Formats: sequence, structure tokens, C-alpha cells
Amino acid sequence: MSTRNTSRRSGGVGTKLRAKQKGKRFLVTCLILVGGLLLCRILYDILDVFLNGFVREWIEQKFIYTEWIALEDATVDGYYTKGINWMSVKRTLFSGVLVLAAVIIVLVRAVAILYGSRQAKVAVQDAGRMIDDYMHHEKEALEVFPQGYEEISVRMVEIKADMQRKEQILREEASRKNDLITYLAHDLKTPLTSVVGYLSLLEEASDMPAAQRAKYVNITLDKALRLEKLINEFFEITRYNLQTITLEKETVNLSFMLEQMADEFYPLLSEHGNTVKLEIEEDPSGGPIGLYADGEKLARVFNNLLKNAIAYSYPGTEIAVECKAVENHVRIVFSNRGRTIPPHKLEAIFEKFFRLDDARSTNTGGAGLGLAIAREIVTLHGGTITARSQDEVTTFQVELPGNTLLSTGNTALK
Repeated sequence: MSTRNTSRRSGGVGTKLRAKQKGKRFLVTCLILVGGLLLCRILYDILDVFLNGFVREWIEQKFIYTEWIALEDATVDGYYTKGINWMSVKRTLFSGVLVLAAVIIVLVRAVAILYGSRQAKVAVQDAGRMIDDYMHHEKEALEVFPQGYEEISVRMVEIKADMQRKEQILREEASRKNDLITYLAHDLKTPLTSVVGYLSLLEEASDMPAAQRAKYVNITLDKALRLEKLINEFFEITRYNLQTITLEKETVNLSFMLEQMADEFYPLLSEHGNTVKLEIEEDPSGGPIGLYADGEKLARVFNNLLKNAIAYSYPGTEIAVECKAVENHVRIVFSNRGRTIPPHKLEAIFEKFFRLDDARSTNTGGAGLGLAIAREIVTLHGGTITARSQDEVTTFQVELPGNTLLSTGNTALK
């Protein structure tokens, strides 16, 4: 789609269009004046001819005066003379001109409004047809919009490009979702087959040695847990599509929340050989950091970030979690050592159903919704979440707004 030529020519074409419209308005005004004069002539003929000299009598009474002239000659008394009352003529003409001007102005205005309304209606209809043609067909803007529609053309190019970009994002998201469901459906078969197989062996071999029976039971339990995890991923996908995230804000002790999270993740950290290092800044009075937010939703954000850090970190490495107040907001940073995330994947890491690993694995398998949900929750709080990865260090940074320092013994926030 080309917008450069359209924008460049809009000024000159717009000027010509406005000049043409002015010429049309002047022509309409002249026609109205001529029509008004003809109408006045017709009215005069009607009043003077058909009303038997009504106009002449009115003129004689209004503008003609009769005066008696006495003569010095005693034999002649005098005579009457007639004259024009110019003052009355001037007053009447002035009033008539004012009335005529008012009538003409009203008529011109009425005609202009009607004409403009009709032209606007036609222009809107034409623009609607052109927009519909442009949006539903693969055509260039210059092919659809003629001269005089440059501004609409440029705007529609922008709107169509934005719609196509969003449609492409939705298509990619739907494709990732379908692929994920396909993978999950395929992965469900393996643990389910194992569970059924080992349970069948345990049922058939009643005299199986205790040690072997215990081994099969452990294997069955492990496969059942894997099966439960896959089913939970299905529920997570469905739940994300059906629910709308709403916030229920309250005063949250952020320091305590992060400490509690580190304790709850101890088993998973130990299993992966990781440790967590908490660095939580306190205010000068020794009070904890807190903010007015939805504590349950924020806990989900931090849990998703820590779970992601554990899944993609090297075994035996330390995961750093920092929390500090910066001016009028709080900054929480999660850092872990692991494979550097390529830039093209880092840009899409917060998109729904996006997974860093192309091949699904038990350790990093997931619905690809954790970071997307985290971004949505942080955005609802008026904050931001960003990610960067370089030199085998991946960092997620969350910034939340608000007056965030809690004094000891005081949980009120401004």
C-alpha cells in the first residue's frame, strides 16, 4: 500500500477542490438574486394590474402631496399643485432594502444549508462505498479514492494496516494454541498407556514380589502425576479463555509476599538444585515495602516468574529476586542463569501460548500462558513488565506504581 504520493498531493488538490466549491456557491447566489428580482416584478404586476391600481393609489397616498397655491391676482383664487415627499420615499426605500436584504440572506442561507446537506450526504455515501471497497478487496488506496479524498485515503491505509497486523497476531496465536492442544493430546497417550499397563500387571500378577510391586506402583504414580499435569494445562487454556481478570485491591505487604513465595518454592528449587537470593529494600524507618494492589493476582505474577526462572535456569545456580522502592513506584527483578534467549523469541515471550522450547519436555512443558497472564495482571495495575537476556543471564523486571513505603505498624497507603 502506498501513502507517500497520496499525502504529497493532498495540499494542491484540496486547494483546487475548495476553489471549485467557492465558484459553485457564487453561481448559486447570483441565480438567487436574479430570481428574487423576477419575483418582485411579478408581484408588482399582480398588485397593480389585477388589483385595479392598488399600487398606484398606495404610492399617491404615501409619497405624493397636494398643495394650494394662492395668486396675487384678485381675479383668480389660485390652484393646487402636487409634489413628491422625498423624505417618505427615502424612509420607505431604506425599510424596503433592509427587508429585501433580510429575505435574500434567509433564502441564500436556506438554499446553502440544503445544498450543503445534500452534498455532505452524497459525499458520505460515496466515502462509505469507497471505504467498503477498499477494506474488502486487495486494492491500492490510489485505485479506490479519487482526488478530494486524500485525508480519508491516508487514514484508511493506517487503519487497514493496523487491522491486518492484529489479525496476523490472532492467527499466530490461534495456530500456537492449536499446536499446543495437539501436543497435549498426543502427550496424554503416553502416561495414560503406562498407567493402564502397570495397573493391569499389578492386577494379573497377584503373587508379584513386594519389591517389584512397589517399583511398579511408584512408576504408575509418577505417570499419573504427569497425566494430572497435562490435564491441568488443558484446564488452564480453557480457564484463560473463559475468565476475565478483575482486581480486588487491598494493602499488600510485598516484602512478606516474596519471602513466603521463596519458602513455598523450596521443594521445587531443591529438586532442580537451585537457590533463591532475596534482596528486599526497606524504608529508612525499617518498615516493609508494600502497595495497594490485588495481592492474589500479584502472587500469581511472581509465582509464574519464579517458576519460569527455575524451569529455564542451569541446575545448581542461584536465582536472584530484588525488590526496592524507586521514587513513586516499586521495582521487582527476577534474574537467573540459563541459555540466552534469542532476540526474536524474547520479543514474543509475553504472547499467549508462546513457548521458548520448540520440543515439549517435562521440565519446561506448559500451556505458554504464565507470562501472558503476568503481563495482563501487571498492566491492569498500571505497571509494566519487561524481559532481557544476554550473556546467559535472563532478567524479568516488574514496575508497579504507587506510594509504596509502609511504615512499621502502619498499613495505610496514600
